[in-house]
Amino acid sequence: MPKMKTKSGAKKRFSFTATGKVKAGVAGKRHRLISHNAKYIRTNRGTKILSKGDANLVKWYMPYNR
Repeated sequence: MPKMKTKSGAKKRFSFTATGKVKAGVAGKRHRLISHNAKYIRTNRGTKILSKGDANLVKWYMPYNR
């Protein structure tokens, strides 16, 4: 069998924790932040852990990074 390829867009956007959960950057923080209130900006700081369904999809995109 040939090797499976990693989706190059996924390897740029996601990383894994030591326990195998998927970390991702938060959406909505690039531009037009003046229209968001301070609570929105503060709670979306840093990275988040993806939900189980989204994490399964990302793990399928990245077969060798677990």
